[in-house]
Amino acid sequence: MIIRERKAPIMSDTHVTQAGEALTAYEQIDARPLTGHQKSIIGLAIAGNISEFFDMFLIGFVVSLLTSAWHLTGISAGIILACSGLGTVIGSILWGRLADRFGRKHAFQWCVLCFVVFTALSIFLPDGAWILLAILRIGVGIGVGGLNIISIPYVQEFVPAKQRGMLSGLASVFIPMGLLLGSVSQSLIGDNWRLLVALGVIPVLLLLWLATVPESPRFYQSVGRDDDARKALAWALELPVDQVGALPQIEQEQKASYRLLLSKHLKPLAIISVGSFCFILGSFAIQSWGQTLMKDAFGFSTQMVAYLFMGVSVADCIGRFGSAWLADVIGRRWTMFSFGIIGALGCFYAAFFHNSGWQFYIAVLVIMTFADGVFGILNAFGGEQFPNDVRSTGLGLGYGIGATAKIVGPIFMGLLVGGDYVSQHINIGVVTTAFTFFGVCLVIGAVIYLFAQETKGKDLESL
Repeated sequence: MIIRERKAPIMSDTHVTQAGEALTAYEQIDARPLTGHQKSIIGLAIAGNISEFFDMFLIGFVVSLLTSAWHLTGISAGIILACSGLGTVIGSILWGRLADRFGRKHAFQWCVLCFVVFTALSIFLPDGAWILLAILRIGVGIGVGGLNIISIPYVQEFVPAKQRGMLSGLASVFIPMGLLLGSVSQSLIGDNWRLLVALGVIPVLLLLWLATVPESPRFYQSVGRDDDARKALAWALELPVDQVGALPQIEQEQKASYRLLLSKHLKPLAIISVGSFCFILGSFAIQSWGQTLMKDAFGFSTQMVAYLFMGVSVADCIGRFGSAWLADVIGRRWTMFSFGIIGALGCFYAAFFHNSGWQFYIAVLVIMTFADGVFGILNAFGGEQFPNDVRSTGLGLGYGIGATAKIVGPIFMGLLVGGDYVSQHINIGVVTTAFTFFGVCLVIGAVIYLFAQETKGKDLESL
């Protein structure tokens, strides 16, 4: 089913238009400043993404420690890192569909439980059990892969249209703080990888926060629960239920399915799938292999790598915040294009100017600021390409297909490094091959998003 609502006229206050007409519920959302409850939804999405991606990024630090302790080869390290990506692919597709079927809140809850349980099991692995670690990372990835896909529509469906890019983008903007926390944790804890992994269980506390917020009102309407939708909107607006405006009219259509998605929304699905693949490939390779390259190819100490990646996480946060803000100023498409091209230039610099570790590090900062920084708007823009009733399904499937880059990137790097023990041999020449390829992919991704529907300033019901 599709929810349609007329465009909001100019408002003079939060209850009536200048023409004296009563505002609809979603016009009230657009007319009023953000409430504490709306900020709580945004905060929950931010905290969830930081917590889950703290665990996801942590495996990069853990593998850099285990290369010596477990005598990992380039291929075995690549498999461990790629399994996290495999789980992300499964999770994005699975949870996107379940969020449209059972609700954003329930799917969010199960994502948290999924990644916490598999993280906890990893703590008790025997030494050298890299295959078991790889299998458990699939489970962690399934949980992580769904959260960002769920949290963005969750936020989008509670906030004003004119600020939707920025506010929903905030769910992704602070993800690099997970990398910062991972860097700080490694610098404080040192080489105790089990204790590092154990920190990934703490986000189970998010379930207490989740219990205080309602389900998305637009999801409630899509399943015919208008009374619950009004209660959710009243909660968001911090108004009594009887002061919430009229809900938009619902037109019953064919129930959403993958077949319907492929037949009616193939173009945006293709754009998101290919575009996200291109943007994910290089940035995820750095997130997963960057620590190992800095330590074993360029000779930085474990402690120095931790400090350097604190800088990477800050640069990434700045880039994500910049893309989320810029998308509401110049539009989503040109933001995606400009960030992609600058990120590509960073990749080409890394490929051909890496005579020292510091030169490579500068390139990494540029790549993560722009190529990964674009994720401040990438998934929010992707979600806006689909109507309400298939938003999570479409975004989840598209991003899930694109997230196969999280498998390809680490495996590609592992094959380039080869079968020797990682701690004994990394040929710096692999950087030229890998980052030339990553740069070309970013150029392709930047161009592809120019063909997407521009959604700046449009309300969700018109998309």
